[in-house]
Amino acid sequence: MSHTFEELVAKQRAADEAHTRVEQLRATYGPPAQERWTGAQSETYETALRAWRDLARDLQTALNEYANDEGRPRHGVEADVERAARSAEQDGTAAPDGS
Repeated sequence: MSHTFEELVAKQRAADEAHTRVEQLRATYGPPAQERWTGAQSETYETALRAWRDLARDLQTALNEYANDEGRPRHGVEADVERAARSAEQDGTAAPDGS
């Protein structure tokens, strides 16, 4: 499956948002090994963690495919996507060429 740069940026932003949610839950509930969480808290946290893990895995697969399709080093594509995702979060847009 071919991906566009804009799709990669959207995937990066989704993974970042999911990671932020996991961190927020950890901060709210306390460290899982030190605090006794309720069943609902554990379920909410596990769901958020799985979502983040799934989104991050999908992003990594898409980055690999895009880099191969474009004939570019994967780490360069990943850096461009991360930079564009941060920029898009700040101003609500993403550069189509990854710059």
